[in-house]
Amino acid sequence: MGIFKNILSSDSDSENHNIKRVEWKSLTSVEQLSMINEASKTKPQAIFKHSTRCGVSRMVLKNFEADFNLDSNSYDLYLIDLLNYREVSSAVSETLNVQHQSPQLLIIKNGEVIIHDSHGAINNIDLEQYA
Repeated sequence: MGIFKNILSSDSDSENHNIKRVEWKSLTSVEQLSMINEASKTKPQAIFKHSTRCGVSRMVLKNFEADFNLDSNSYDLYLIDLLNYREVSSAVSETLNVQHQSPQLLIIKNGEVIIHDSHGAINNIDLEQYA
């Protein structure tokens, strides 16, 4: 039963474990990009580009959230729903000069993307190294 335990566990089972919550901010407007750029001068910013219809994107996001172990003061974390905010997603790619991928994680520090990756490689980024 071990392989199915996490899938089939009830809410009460989850309450017995320390559940980490990632404090996402929604990235929904192009105007937010200048705020993210400015904020990156004092605190690293992360943008996760997520396609809500893609199983791979959903799996990578779930793994990212499960592995995230930094406190909420380490990063500002932004999540963009690519299907509902295509214009914003395009602006992220253009403004930050990074080719669009999905799923994709970008880390911005001092106004520049210091690392980015996509798909399964997202979970190989050592966020602590860039905090």
